[in-house]
Amino acid sequence: MTDTQAKPTLEMQRNRAEQQAHPDLGKWRNEAEQQALKTVDKDAIAAIEQTMKAIESIAAGKTDDALKAIEEATGKLNVVLARNPELALIPVSVEAQIIDTAPRDIDDIEKLADAVDAAILVDDFPTARALLGGLRSELCVRTYHLPLAIYPTALQEAARLLDKDSEAAAIALLAALNALVTVDQVTPLSLLIAQEAINQAHTLAQNDKNAAQKVLETAEFELNRAMALGYAGQDPEYKALKDDISNLKKQLKGSEDTTSAFSKLKARLSSFLKRESDRRASSTNDQPSKKAA
Repeated sequence: MTDTQAKPTLEMQRNRAEQQAHPDLGKWRNEAEQQALKTVDKDAIAAIEQTMKAIESIAAGKTDDALKAIEEATGKLNVVLARNPELALIPVSVEAQIIDTAPRDIDDIEKLADAVDAAILVDDFPTARALLGGLRSELCVRTYHLPLAIYPTALQEAARLLDKDSEAAAIALLAALNALVTVDQVTPLSLLIAQEAINQAHTLAQNDKNAAQKVLETAEFELNRAMALGYAGQDPEYKALKDDISNLKKQLKGSEDTTSAFSKLKARLSSFLKRESDRRASSTNDQPSKKAA
């Protein structure tokens, strides 16, 4: 084993420390990835694998094997098209990651945001982009899609070129692989943490109302942090959520039954989380990718 293999990478060390600091992060990432994996299409994955096999066969001078692989890929896509005639993009691969580079303190976030504004004001976009990278605190699920409007045509073109110009055929197949489309579904970590805090407060409210109030303060802070980081920061739903939390804290000081209030708050936040993730997913569906399954 080499020294490089023996030593954990900086990324591995960071991920380990992150999971120890907040065990839920790893759970959330795994759950999101497993849920997204349920959407991938095995026939579309097989089409990509056969495309790669065709490219390898062309490189080895085995055009007959390449043609067979292209035909198998085309057959798999015909199955996909028959099963999903209304879809333009078919999921073939998924990866989920936690990106948490933003400061915890809201004042520090605002200072960083001001620095971004200052950089944009003088058209210093490289600096602005670098600074924006420090304002991310999110669970990102990236799904790679096969574009049904492009991929089958590329396979047909490669098959046509194969006998005349195998190099051009290989280029056509590579172009198909490079046409995979990425869609990022982003969920703010602060909203997930707020959701977890509200769940904990609901449990605590049965026996320790003071502790429940303290945990609800954590939820309030996380909502404010999500706003400061620009995760739909102007959405009026934030005010409604914070109003619900404020009312709950008042109820916890008395003898009222808070079951209904907690249920309302959890439902509102769950709906907001879904809407926010869906909105961000749809905004990135035109990005080309070079990743294959």
